[in-house]
Amino acid sequence: MEAPSAPPAQPDLGAIKAKQQTTWASGDYAIVGTTLQIVGESLCEAVDLRAGERVLDVAGGNGNATLAAARRFAKVTGTDYVPELLERARARSEANRLPVDFQVADAEALPFPDGSFDVVLSTFGVMFTPDQEKAASEMMRVCRPGGRIGLANWTPTGFIGQLFKLLGGLLPPPAGVKSPALWGTEERLQALFPQAAIEATPRIFNFRYRSPDHWLEIFRTYYGPVHKAFQALDAAKQQELEQGIRQLLQKLDKGNGSGLVVPSEYLEVVIRPRQAS
Repeated sequence: MEAPSAPPAQPDLGAIKAKQQTTWASGDYAIVGTTLQIVGESLCEAVDLRAGERVLDVAGGNGNATLAAARRFAKVTGTDYVPELLERARARSEANRLPVDFQVADAEALPFPDGSFDVVLSTFGVMFTPDQEKAASEMMRVCRPGGRIGLANWTPTGFIGQLFKLLGGLLPPPAGVKSPALWGTEERLQALFPQAAIEATPRIFNFRYRSPDHWLEIFRTYYGPVHKAFQALDAAKQQELEQGIRQLLQKLDKGNGSGLVVPSEYLEVVIRPRQAS
């Protein structure tokens, strides 16, 4: 009789989170993040944000959704677990003379009481948490019954989803950790938010850069996951990654020779927690 096989080792989510935090703190994500501002504006419209509502931006980075909500006269709290990014968001809010409360916070352990917010937002942020179930549970917990959760998540088949697949082929992710791009699928969202009504709409964000060289310069220097990937690879693998990115950019480019225009699909998601009967 064969001995029962040992259960697979569980990933060290704490160590993975610490490594992720270092990754997002490297470079300067705000340089890329500010180009995504239109996504935060669209998401605030999708959740039908109202003036005076209490709003939490989770894993808000340099504050795109935070500022969009503040422009609509909401009472906004912006959070992230990278203090440097919150400082970028704070500087932007001050420059726009928008009152915002900023607080360093982990998306998997939000330091707020149950039902504290009318609206909870995250644009390309919470999807990168290693413990997806915990992060979703925390967003549900701090959102009041009858409130709304608004998400913008890259899809697996869009440009950023394909980019992360390319990175994963050269630097495999830790075993047992689910892909962030799953947040860009309705099936996964239904599993993460089973006690909620979910409306998911495919959207396109166009990355607009002068050329593939320009895109590579910006992302290799400032975008944490790409920045760290190039640092971790030897020269031959760096060349392989650069060639793969160039091929991907060339395949998707819609600029017709006048600048680089790369459409990237994401899901714009509105989640309505069901009220207890």
